[in-house]
Amino acid sequence: MPDAAHPYPSINGSRLIGRHRSMAAIGATGRGGVNRQALSHEDTQARQLLLSWSSARGYLAEIDPIGNLFIRRIGKQADLPPVMTGSHLDTQPTGGNYDGVFGVLAGFELLESLDDASMNANRSIELVVWMNEEGSRFAPTTMGSAVSAGCLALDVALNAVDTAGVSVRQALDEHLAALPGLGHRPLGSTGHSFVEAHIEQGPILEVERKKIGIVSGIQGMCSLEVEVNGFEAHAGTTPSRNRRDAVVAAMTLLERLRAKLHDPTDVLRFTVGRFEVSPGSPNTVPGRVVFTIDLRHPDVEYMLRCSETIRALSSGTVEACSVNSRLHLQSDPVQFAPSITAEIRSAAVRRNAPHMNIISGATHDSRYAARKMPTGMLFIPCEKGISHNEAESVHADDLIVGAQVLSDTVLSMAGVGP
Repeated sequence: MPDAAHPYPSINGSRLIGRHRSMAAIGATGRGGVNRQALSHEDTQARQLLLSWSSARGYLAEIDPIGNLFIRRIGKQADLPPVMTGSHLDTQPTGGNYDGVFGVLAGFELLESLDDASMNANRSIELVVWMNEEGSRFAPTTMGSAVSAGCLALDVALNAVDTAGVSVRQALDEHLAALPGLGHRPLGSTGHSFVEAHIEQGPILEVERKKIGIVSGIQGMCSLEVEVNGFEAHAGTTPSRNRRDAVVAAMTLLERLRAKLHDPTDVLRFTVGRFEVSPGSPNTVPGRVVFTIDLRHPDVEYMLRCSETIRALSSGTVEACSVNSRLHLQSDPVQFAPSITAEIRSAAVRRNAPHMNIISGATHDSRYAARKMPTGMLFIPCEKGISHNEAESVHADDLIVGAQVLSDTVLSMAGVGP
């Protein structure tokens, strides 16, 4: 129970770990990780499980037009904007067991801990499960939060398709049919504040022996798609001089881009995460290549110059093939609310959790939440900084400490009392 030193309830660590094990079983690959991509059958199962726990507690559950899920524990003053927390349940195709899901389960645990302690808050507390944070099935990344913030048009998002030609609209319809009884939440609804807990996805906290990273902000990101169009031809009969080989052109273009964007300080992050070749036949000269570029940098002006360079080089003709590009998504660097970073620091001090300031190299849904309300983030360490990998691992003690610091932070802002 709470006392003078710790006025907020202690979380149930064993329950939190058990919830993680239950979620890890959904989409388990058999190699230690999970494949639970956005709006897949596995993603739907994960939400069904969370909602079963929520229903048992009597919480209010709603969903918005892009598939963001909201679970609310009603406060004493239900008309006040809620304090919000959460993350995502979708994963990479070969994802780990903690990226995103930790923030969801830590947020749900704080709701349950309040119930267990027979305490309530002045403000309602709301858990958010953002749709398609990873962007592995449907581009772009952080789709649900971007639409909610008005940074991505709803129709554009709904019309995005996966590699099998299935649209977000189709997948979302199937998803909603499997989640009956949810209330309707208007698009773009907001709250008093938002706090997201997440694994670091890098090695800094582990190296520095810190339990909590107080995230000051997120570096900027551009997501682009490049299309190269050549001409399909017979692999055995077409001389090189007569070919318009889309793969050759794409490789030449990538060499030019890497050389032009070389950063001797190694701050710029340039990643080709998807490379699709058509028609994909072993004995046909490729006629079309589509690849993605993920570009990140903390300096918005530098990032935009790099993006302009990509757009300039990815237009016209390369190796007799036509090339064009389009910008999927651009998000400037974000600075989080000092008032919330101060709350996280106070909670870490109260719980004797070694902590440090840190900037996020990865993007998160908090980037878009920050456009609508005061927002903050906290990180916990992950082993060797490994993430987006089935080898992703987190110590149980770090999960518990992180969830406790999140709980104290949210409850302080929500105004908890007996």
